Amino acid sequence: MLEKAADILDCFRPSGGPYRLSELSSRTGLPKPTVHRLAADLVRLGWLERSGTRYRLGAKLFELGSLVPHRLDLREAALPFLQDLFEATRETVHLGIRDGMEVVYLERIHGHEALRLPSRIGGSLPLTCTGVGKALLAFSGEELTEEVLAGPLPSLTPHSITDPDRLRMALEKTRVSGLAYEEQEAALGVSCIAAPVFEGGTAVAALSVAVPRSRFSPAQLAPAVRTAALGLSRVLRGAH
Repeated sequence: MLEKAADILDCFRPSGGPYRLSELSSRTGLPKPTVHRLAADLVRLGWLERSGTRYRLGAKLFELGSLVPHRLDLREAALPFLQDLFEATRETVHLGIRDGMEVVYLERIHGHEALRLPSRIGGSLPLTCTGVGKALLAFSGEELTEEVLAGPLPSLTPHSITDPDRLRMALEKTRVSGLAYEEQEAALGVSCIAAPVFEGGTAVAALSVAVPRSRFSPAQLAPAVRTAALGLSRVLRGAH
């Protein structure tokens, strides 16, 4: 997905554009619906700007050179651990990173039972409504936590946490246990458990398992999630 997004941005180098969707589709060889979806994601991330029916370079373009390779390297390093986590649980697993106040999903492996989830590879969701997001937020520093708590808290379902005091307590519990929980806060009928991934003392990503609420068993899932996150953290530390 990130490679395709990069193909779209390549159309604008060194001074190309602005372009319509039909032009981007022709230049990249991607179907128009795919270009439309990726362009919308790039606009949200700030890499493209939309003016009417045309797209032009966004303010964040120059982050692409360092950001995309990092994400691709992280995904490649994480895949064995995601696959192990899937084999251990047979449930849907995620890998996500923080981008501002949102979590961006780099990978998702579907469980044997199809879940109706808002997460998708390359897509983003509010940090506070997801297990992956809360795991990242809990270990991203007090300044970000206070900024998030000071603003209106988004809601994806009636179960999303919109009370700052309740969210603060959940984040404190995550810092103590190293695990974040999400109970139908992103999708009804689905619960999630997540753990942060560290690189040099900084939380750079998080892994999660999402399951139907009817069979959500933290005691059984927590060891597998924690083991996968610790394993990936060791690999990232060893790479430097």
